[in-house]
Amino acid sequence: MLTAFARAFRTPDLRRKLLFTLAIMAVFRLGSFIPTPGVSYRAVRTCIGQIENNAQGGLAATLGLANLFSGGALLQLSIFALGIMPYITASIIIQLLTVVIPRFEALKDEGQSGTTKLTQYTRYLTIGLAILQSTTLVAMARANQVFGDSCTADIVPREDIWTVLLMVITLTAGTGLIMWLGELVTERGVGNGMSLLIFTSIAATFPGALWGIKQQNDASGRGWDILALVLLIGIVVMALVVFVEQSQRRIPVQYAKRMIGRRMYGGTSTYIPIKVNMAGVIPVIFASSLLYLPILVTGFQRNSTAGWVTFIRRYLERGDHPLYMLLYTALIIFFTYFYVAITFNPDEVAENMKKYGGFIPGIRAGRPTAEYLAYVLSRITLPGSIYLALISLIPLVAFGLIQANQSSFPFGGTSILIVVGVGLETVKQIESQLQQRHYEGFLR
Repeated sequence: MLTAFARAFRTPDLRRKLLFTLAIMAVFRLGSFIPTPGVSYRAVRTCIGQIENNAQGGLAATLGLANLFSGGALLQLSIFALGIMPYITASIIIQLLTVVIPRFEALKDEGQSGTTKLTQYTRYLTIGLAILQSTTLVAMARANQVFGDSCTADIVPREDIWTVLLMVITLTAGTGLIMWLGELVTERGVGNGMSLLIFTSIAATFPGALWGIKQQNDASGRGWDILALVLLIGIVVMALVVFVEQSQRRIPVQYAKRMIGRRMYGGTSTYIPIKVNMAGVIPVIFASSLLYLPILVTGFQRNSTAGWVTFIRRYLERGDHPLYMLLYTALIIFFTYFYVAITFNPDEVAENMKKYGGFIPGIRAGRPTAEYLAYVLSRITLPGSIYLALISLIPLVAFGLIQANQSSFPFGGTSILIVVGVGLETVKQIESQLQQRHYEGFLR
């Protein structure tokens, strides 16, 4: 692997792409430390210090997903505080709407021109969501709700309308800039730009999270032992994720020979790759977001003693309660089946195979092929959903066993799935470009 990276930097074109990608990553990380105008940076640092010293983490645990995708910029209230989350949400919404709205489905079938229009709609929706989320974040900062009850410092000293408006505009502009940087990486760099920015955000939190786990257990004299245990767990989990992410069920497909004019076409054999984890990390995001909604509502009911508020705070707020884990697992399994059902259409695949003369050996073309694909898909999605649930529960279990802050535990949940997935795709793209430029034939 080191030889491959050395060859990549020796190739001028690929070296320019890699350096450009690294430069964009550096700019992205720099923006995560520039405070938003109107925010007291000293008060924010005080609150973050109190959160890090508190194993439970207050409201930071419930904002863990958004803070993770922003590389810690959310809790710092920097200009990139919203991170890439508005774009991710907009992309998911547009993807779901292509199944519901016929116009979007027609655009998807048009090819490159339709995809360009859908991308433009995604940008517009991203800015709209950024305005909504930035307004919510500023309102929470003014009410000292970002850090929960762990900090009472005055984060926003001035609360006049112009200061609030400036903060909302700055946060929205930061999201637009991140979206532009991601598209630049996709166009001129290596890999998918948005995915690499998420990768950068998550990977940047790993050293601090590991050191924080060590410091939290120094009082009991097990700091280094717990750190070594966490690293060992991380290696095992990463190996498991790589194995499952690369696993697939290959359904053989045979194409019949056809005579078109004076030429013979077809007669080839191929396969349909069905991955064990076809849904990726989307079910985990859906489940986390859905469970976060009631906690967000109770955040504005600080002095309420209502029964439903007490129930949510007791069973759902910390995340280590068995009821929360049960609901989390059930939602992940449900959303895995839901997302796979809307992204993989067996009827469409069977129709395309029939149109081009393809068939599965032993299965008749048409409706029997669609039923067979649906049968295989439903069976292979079950272990994929269980795998996602188990990986996602690792931070919750770690919170209960070793008192690690679940919002910053690096080896589990969304973080490890994204880091490994993006890393594999980026390495594959670098490898494919290397093969194009360093092809070795039979004669050397």
